[in-house]
Amino acid sequence: MDLHNTQNIHRCVAEGIGTFWLTFAGCGSAVIAAGFPDVGIGLLGVSLAFGLSVLTMAYAIGHISGCHLNPAVTIGLAAGGRFPRQDILPYVVSQVIGAVVAAATLYAIATGSPTFDLAKGFAANGYGAHSPGQYSLLSGLIAEVVLTMMFLFIIMGATHGKAPVGFAPIAIGLGLTLIHLVGIPITNTSVNPARSTGPALFVGGWALAQLWMFWVAPLIGGALGGILYRWLSEEPSAQVTGITPAEPAE
Repeated sequence: MDLHNTQNIHRCVAEGIGTFWLTFAGCGSAVIAAGFPDVGIGLLGVSLAFGLSVLTMAYAIGHISGCHLNPAVTIGLAAGGRFPRQDILPYVVSQVIGAVVAAATLYAIATGSPTFDLAKGFAANGYGAHSPGQYSLLSGLIAEVVLTMMFLFIIMGATHGKAPVGFAPIAIGLGLTLIHLVGIPITNTSVNPARSTGPALFVGGWALAQLWMFWVAPLIGGALGGILYRWLSEEPSAQVTGITPAEPAE
């Protein structure tokens, strides 16, 4: 990717903003709203928050960058032949920066409450003793691979040229909601290495020690999902990179 090209810069900035929103809104719902006394939004509310964050950003920036918001999605789309491999690194860097800025912003807000306790996890992902349901490393690894694989399968299908036009963000957002409904008890649901990295940097200790799994498993799952859908539907379709402006008439 030529970062001297204004359009490519816009794509990277859009990915950073979109991943900021996913991390801030999704993790923010867990940190601030899920456990609010008597009226907390609970597991269902957090799941919806993550899904809605992607749905809203897909409509906002899908035409600019393709709205990946997730290194596993970028890798998976590339594996599925729907994203240029030379653009992977700029997208991933932008996504991680967006997630870290979101975690910093959320931390600055959350620490304003006397009841805030970083030891409660700050929406970080974990397995074993740090899994909400005390699920093992193997359970978490399998779940993250499978859930990310199916997420990519949904994305590849929903953005295919023959899919119903304009409905991709709804399918993808609801897909991520369903993924969180299944995955929160197991690992607090990652399926997104950038989203995992932001909170882990602030929790430190165990969260950083376990972060490797929330890069390895989603990246494997994303690649598998992209490859599987490419095999299932060999007919080529548009790359998920935003809409390239038409060349001006001479």
